Amino acid sequence: MIKLNFKNFGLLEILIIASFLYVVGMLMWTASTRPAVEARANLVKENHQKVVDFINEEINKCGNNDEDKTTIWGDPCNGEWIASKVVGYINNNLGIKNPFSDENKVKTDPDPRIKAEGKAGQSVEMGVIFLMSSNFLAEPGSEWIVGTCFKSPCVAAGNNELTSLYR
Repeated sequence: MIKLNFKNFGLLEILIIASFLYVVGMLMWTASTRPAVEARANLVKENHQKVVDFINEEINKCGNNDEDKTTIWGDPCNGEWIASKVVGYINNNLGIKNPFSDENKVKTDPDPRIKAEGKAGQSVEMGVIFLMSSNFLAEPGSEWIVGTCFKSPCVAAGNNELTSLYR
């Protein structure tokens, strides 16, 4: 029979056992939640790509600046595209879901880079796709930025997605 000797069992031994149990518990928790975290991150990446592809398709359809053509959301192809109209169309028609929140899907922001990366102490809305709030000008070379954060911390490399779109 095994006899346990607790005579020399002190605070240090208790601390070592507690630390060991904590580490094992955290490893088990991380291993069990990792698939769900990856699934949410992949959904946000897919949503981001869906928005980028959608806008690029409209840029390509309007490529020759035909004066009679309009975008699917109603702006003239050869004119300025209103950011809020684009976002409204995307939210109502592309079926984008934010796995981190029920209310926010696609929004406008003056600088999507800050929202996607969480710079300068800015709060980050995980899973929200941000489209630059300034309107997309008709001049060739005009840039629009689409950004999102899909994993915390957003500022870490590989945890956010930024895409520049050009007309």
